[in-house]
Formats: sequence, C-alpha cells, structure tokens
Amino acid sequence: MNPAAKRAWAATDVGGSRLHLPHGTIPLLDSVMWAVSLVLVAGLNAEALAHANHGWLPLSLALSIALAVGLHLALYTFVLRGRARFASVDEYPLIMGADALVTSALMILAALLGTVLLPAQVCFYAGAVALTLHFASRWVFVRLVELRHRPQGVRARRTIVLGAGFGGTQAVSLMLEDRSSTFQPVAFLDDDPRKRHLRVSGVRVLGPWNSLERVAAETKADLVLLAVPSASAEQVDQMVRRARALGLEVRVMPSPEEIVDRFPGLGSRSSLIRSTQVFRPLEISDLLGRRAIETDVTAICGYLTGERVLVTGAGGSIGSQLCKEIAKYSPARLIMVDRDESALHSVQLALDGEGMLDSPDLVLGDLRTPGLIDALMEEYQPRIVFHAAALKHLTLTERFPEEAFLTNVAATRDLLLAAAAHGVQRFINISTDKAADPECVLGYSKRLAERLTSTVGLSLDPDRRFISVRFGNVLGSRGSALLTFASQLERGLPMTITDPKMERFFMSVDEACQLVLQAGVLGHSGEVLVLDMGKAHKIEDIARRFALLLGYPDAEVVYTRMRPGEKLAETLFGVGEQDERPYHPLVAQTKVPPLGQQVLQDIVGLREQTEWGQHGALVHRWMEDTSQAGARK
Repeated sequence: MNPAAKRAWAATDVGGSRLHLPHGTIPLLDSVMWAVSLVLVAGLNAEALAHANHGWLPLSLALSIALAVGLHLALYTFVLRGRARFASVDEYPLIMGADALVTSALMILAALLGTVLLPAQVCFYAGAVALTLHFASRWVFVRLVELRHRPQGVRARRTIVLGAGFGGTQAVSLMLEDRSSTFQPVAFLDDDPRKRHLRVSGVRVLGPWNSLERVAAETKADLVLLAVPSASAEQVDQMVRRARALGLEVRVMPSPEEIVDRFPGLGSRSSLIRSTQVFRPLEISDLLGRRAIETDVTAICGYLTGERVLVTGAGGSIGSQLCKEIAKYSPARLIMVDRDESALHSVQLALDGEGMLDSPDLVLGDLRTPGLIDALMEEYQPRIVFHAAALKHLTLTERFPEEAFLTNVAATRDLLLAAAAHGVQRFINISTDKAADPECVLGYSKRLAERLTSTVGLSLDPDRRFISVRFGNVLGSRGSALLTFASQLERGLPMTITDPKMERFFMSVDEACQLVLQAGVLGHSGEVLVLDMGKAHKIEDIARRFALLLGYPDAEVVYTRMRPGEKLAETLFGVGEQDERPYHPLVAQTKVPPLGQQVLQDIVGLREQTEWGQHGALVHRWMEDTSQAGARK
C-alpha cells in the first residue's frame, strides 16, 4: 500500500467506526477501567492483602495494573483494532474475549510469581468488575447519543409506533439517530402478548392496537406510524379510522424492498434512506391490504441475469415497473420499447437517474409500424420478451374496436411470430382478467392475444416458453379510477360510481410485477398464469376509502350507468378453466386452447381491410367469434 493510500485510510478510519470518538480514546478508556477495577477490588481487601504481601501491596498493585494495561493495549493494537464499531452489538463479544484473555493472563502470572502480583482470586474479581465497567460505559454512551439526537421542541411529533417487530425497531432507531428528525417515539402498540412491556431503545410496548385511544391520551401523541408490512386491509382501515377520529396523523414505515424502489440508485450508504424521510404518507394500497410476496429469487436470476431482455410498452404502468424489477437482476441488455417519448424518458430517469435519452437500449416506436418488430428482433436478438404494450381502456376500445384489434391482436401476432423465428426462449404476454369469459372488445382482444401466445408457443420446442399472465386492476396506473376520483375531489365534484354493486380485483403494481417475474419461472407454453388478486373490492368502498385518505371524509358519490361491455363483477377464471396452483400459492396455472393456423392468416387479411378504412363492426364481430371459437366448455 502506498503512503497516499495509508493517509487516506487513516483519514476515513478515525471516528467512522467509533461514533466520532477521537482516535485512541477507546483503548485508553478501557485501560483506565482495568486500573480502576484492580484498585477497587484491592481496596476492598486491603487489610488481608497487606498482611499476605508483607507490606508490598502498593508495589504488587502497581505491577498488576501495569501488566493489565499493557496486555489490554497490546490486544487493541495488534488484534482488536477497528474490528467493531464502538458501543455496537458486534463489539460486545470482542470485549468479553479481551477481558477474559487479560484476566486469564493475570491469574496465571499471579500463580507463577506469587506475592509479586496480586493474588489470582483478586485478578478474577477485578476482571469481572472491568467487564461490567466496559459494558456500562457503552450503555451510557448509547443513551447519551440517543438523548443528543432525540428531537426536541415544539416541532417534535410524539409518535406511537404500531408494531414492535423488525419494522418498528428500525423506525425507532431512525427517529433516535436522525438529528433532523421531527419524530419522537413515545410508545409501541403490538398485538403479540409476548411483547407486553417490552422496551426497545427506551420505548415501551404499552398495549395492543385496540388500546390506541388510551395510549394516545396518556402519551399526548400527535402521530401514528404503521410499521407492520403484513397488516391486513381490515386492520389498517380500522386503525386509520380510529387515528383520524383522534386527530392523529398517520404515516407508514416502508419495507426495505419498498425503500430501495422509492430511492433507486442511492444505495444503502445514502443518508436519505437512513433517516426519517423514508416515512411516507398512507397510500390506497395500504388500505387494501399489504401482502408479503415471496418469490424464488434464485430461479428468476437464472432466466434473467446475463440475458438480453426486451420489454414492449416499457413506459406504461406495468412496463416501467417491470423494467425496474428486471434491472435488479443484471440482464446483459434491457431493451425498452414504447411509442410515448415522455414515458421512455420517465422510465430511464427512474433507472439511472439521468434520463439523457441517448441509450441505445431505448427504442421509440409503434409495434404497428410495418417492419419495426422484425428490425427489433434482428438488431437486438432478445432472448426474453415481456409484452406489456396494449390498449386497455374498455370504453374507448368498445367505441374503436379496430384500434384494439390492430394493437392487441395484430401487433401481438407479429411479435409472437418474430420472437419464434429469432430464437426467443421466453415470451411473457401481459393479459387482463377481462379475458376470462370476455364480454367486451377489450376482453375479446386480450383473450385472442392469450390464445395466439398459446398457438405459437405450442408449435415450438418444449424448452421455449410462450405464456400469458392474467391479473386485474393495478392501483394508481395511468387512467385508473383512482386518478379520476382524485381529480373530481380536487375540483369539488362528486365521485362518479357506475353502480353500487360493481366490484373489481385490485393489486399494487409492485405485487403484479413481482408475480409476473415469478410466473416467468413457472409457466409453460399453452398456459395462462393467473395471479392471485385477493378478494374483489366494491368500487364504492375503494372510492370512499380513497376520499378519506385524501382528507375528504364526507365526499359525495353519484351513480351513473353501466357502459357497453362492462360487467358488475369480473372473474379471474373463465368457464372450464381450473384454479390449480402446483408451484406457487399466489400463481394459478390453467390451459389456453390454441387457435387454428388459419387464424394467423385471417388476421393479416383483416388488418389490410382495417387499414383501408373504418371497419369497427366487422372487427368487433370477428374478435368476438374467434376469441371463443373452439374453446373448451
């Protein structure tokens, strides 16, 4: 190591692992505590020791202190230096080991040298006292640091933490260690009876969740922090209503995975993700249930890491989140295709924080443009394709069925055939629950896309997997009902609900994309994988919860009418489809009947007619008939 490197190491090492204590302070303090321990124990037994040592007690004590201090400093200099952060859990085993070694050495030397040193029994007791002083000094130091960092003054919001598990413990640590924090933890609430009266960093568990009113009054709390990622929708909804009734603000401690997603590119060293700035306001997904999604990371890595991956519709709600998730698995290339330049800018900005739009992996183009798909396949040679590009608005596709046909059917057909011809190993088509027993143009077109995927996939070798993944509404996606409700509330308008009985399946975009990646591991050609959406929610309930979340508890609701193609309730499985989950509890696998090869040619002819003029009725009728043709009943 050159001298410059040594100087650089010294500059960063001092204080960095010792909580800003000056260099050399720790061994000096610990050595002083050894001296104090020997003096204290010897003083308590001074009369007996003086008689046994024939008046040589001061000299024996001085020699024992010198030997103990020397041994301790030698251990710090040559063995323990920089091995653990001061006053951390990692340091305690080292302290115990060091004190045990020093004590053992003193006892052995005392036995060998006789009255020259203090007796072995005194050395043993002195070692126990030294260990106690070492532990006590660190406990005091941590308490002083906490008091120094604890927020003070009128700006500090007295916070009740819901959940005394890992999330709650981390939240309290952030509050106490963040100097700029405006949160002061005053209590935990936890339903686990085993945690009753538990104390974490000086903060006690004062009861279960249902004691919120009592604890809030006793502690004069201002805020409630939800720190239980697995809390059910019912628990969260009930807690929010009670907290709002008490005038308490509600915040959420995100999971570690969510923190990484919210602050891409910062890394664990960033001060931002180690501060209370990670506490976020409540979101609608919290009120609908927060499930822990377990995925087989090793298997997902196996088919994504080091591969060339192409994502169509990369700027959309699902496509952009898929790109973020895929990027975590270090593909050789991630090619992102979209016809919306602003959407491409957003997704690149989320991935690398720059958004320069000069990456060769960004492709601006419409899959319906003749020649584009073949050009993509020839230039990039992807091995994995996620097909998320689609038209998705039910009412507009009902009014303009030819547009749904050209994007959702014809472009999908072209992409599938090109992928098959260019050696794509996995093709994952993103579908929708409207493809199950479809009754609208959108459903017909997506059902055809599923069956086209099955048709092409079953014509290939078994090791090449062409599958579809089906799920329902994604919370907060562009054009979703939540954005409509937010706009209406902000403008002072009533929220418009189609029918009080209408219900839909909802899941967060993060849940959806994690399960899509997992489905890529499980699926085989000829299958559609149906993601578990939990229970269906009434649209009116979602609207009222959303209004409460935005601070409109008395928002007005107006009922409109059902539009052509709409169902009161969607289903995830069509007639004849089985809910079988052989590999993952949240992913069902069911067969999709393929289409005849003639249909592939029919699509070409129908596209030519559509491009020459408006043929909405013709396209509507053809998609409805073909999507159901030959399906098993």
